[in-house]
Amino acid sequence: MTSTLPWRAATLAELRDCLDLMTADGTVPGGVIAYGTRDGQPSYLTSGVVAPECGDARPTPDTLYDVASLTKVVATWPLTGTALAERLSLDASVRDVLPDLQPGAPGGQVTVRQILSHTSGLRADTRLDQYRNTGTDLAELICGEDLISEPGAGHRYINRGFILLGLILAAATGRRLDELTTELWRSLGMHATTYGPVARGSGVAPTEQRFPGAPRLWGLPHDDNAVLLGGVAGHAGVFSTPADLATYAAALLAGLRDRSPLGRWLADSMVPQTAIEPGLDRGLAWILADQARVAYHHGFTGTSLYLAPATGRYLAICTNAVYHHQDNRTRLAPLRALALKAVSDET
Repeated sequence: MTSTLPWRAATLAELRDCLDLMTADGTVPGGVIAYGTRDGQPSYLTSGVVAPECGDARPTPDTLYDVASLTKVVATWPLTGTALAERLSLDASVRDVLPDLQPGAPGGQVTVRQILSHTSGLRADTRLDQYRNTGTDLAELICGEDLISEPGAGHRYINRGFILLGLILAAATGRRLDELTTELWRSLGMHATTYGPVARGSGVAPTEQRFPGAPRLWGLPHDDNAVLLGGVAGHAGVFSTPADLATYAAALLAGLRDRSPLGRWLADSMVPQTAIEPGLDRGLAWILADQARVAYHHGFTGTSLYLAPATGRYLAICTNAVYHHQDNRTRLAPLRALALKAVSDET
């Protein structure tokens, strides 16, 4: 691990200009970029407003955003690392942890490692609404579905696996997922991060208006399946602030340096498990770039989190891009590309 490298003024100017341009052209109402190093205090770039519903309120480090799939790496992934040290095995099958599954349930053979690396072969379409009012345990329903590929055969991003992993964590510990995560977050100094729903207000970024004339989603998880699970799920449902994401990122990088349990788990998770595409691999939950020197993850609502142990830098993007648009991958691509370049630049 190299020494911490400071942020370059020109790089920060590029990030600010890109965020301002996205705000000006309507890609996002506004947003916050949190950045820093494992040894220093976070800094922030802000632009625009929280949302028109919030009047002139500008986003701040304490604005609460629905982080969507960042839930996977902010909640489920760290809890899995703790559970592995205490009561789980990375290569344990779902059936090993949930022995009451029906014999022959296809999903029972999937391992924790395969879920984390998105190589489980579980169905990719989540659609938990089809399970309502069945009176059957959700883990059993998920595992009872036919697999779409042989476990371990290749990468396919699957929310359903992390939903199942959240259920496994609760079963293995005998505690609710939101109880486990709250304990973890508070121990790291993340005092605002929580599972939804949360109360509406100018300090909470609204997301999508699903139907003309209907109220906008505001304080409710954007992900339908997280809502069906009461807001608490292994794949989505967490709300956090730029300040808390910065705290989390710095703790992970410092833990990696100090070889703390969470730091060792990050090191293990930055070992490539399967290829996604040329230049990108999947570790355990995280996407790995720059020859596995950078770990990052995105959230559908318009969020991202980047860790670069080699430079000691981190960066978090918090926007509510789904306020205007659903094609976020394309619209956010320039900012996300700049963020990846910024954290990994060793010049």
